[in-house]
Amino acid sequence: MNFEILYTFMIATAALSISPGPDNIYVLMQSMVNGKKYGLATVAGLMTGCLVHTTLVAFGVSVIIQQSEVLFFIIKLAGALYLLFLAYKVWRGSASIQFSESTVEKKSLGQLFKQGFIMNVLNPKVSIFFLAFFPGFLFSEELSNVIQFYVLGFIFILVSFLVFGGIAIAAGYISDYVRDNSKVGLFLKWLQIIVFIGIGIFILFSEK
Repeated sequence: MNFEILYTFMIATAALSISPGPDNIYVLMQSMVNGKKYGLATVAGLMTGCLVHTTLVAFGVSVIIQQSEVLFFIIKLAGALYLLFLAYKVWRGSASIQFSESTVEKKSLGQLFKQGFIMNVLNPKVSIFFLAFFPGFLFSEELSNVIQFYVLGFIFILVSFLVFGGIAIAAGYISDYVRDNSKVGLFLKWLQIIVFIGIGIFILFSEK
């Protein structure tokens, strides 16, 4: 097992989780409006949904890996290009982080868990991102590819849960800090760009 690859995967996942996006901003808003435990319920729903995408990628890509080296390379190439495209979209986008607490409805813990789960499962961009992200981080020649994809999936879920959970717990402080420091959005924007480009290059030159 190549633990350096796993460490790299964990760092990349943490950096991506910290970068502002619809999911972590949604968690932040729920925590600010309803309370910390409601934000954590949303996080639990989102992370549970990741299991579905992990399963789809694990079994789908594993079959392709077994069938053809060329097809696997095409997947890696497409994944790297997709991540570079995401970096381009972030670069073209605004660096400001917008909060809109007035649009957040009060819901029960169960409703927020369900909504987080459905938001994640029904978002095809998550599966596409997993498909782009995971293949370049296979870390063992002995374990089956399906097991490796599940290990990566669980690491992604654990790291993301810790980061998103931290956002939920520290929602008030985070929102105040972001409002008071205009350069935070710019820093996170470039962090996201660098991570997307770095992962894209890493995946492109990674070996099976």
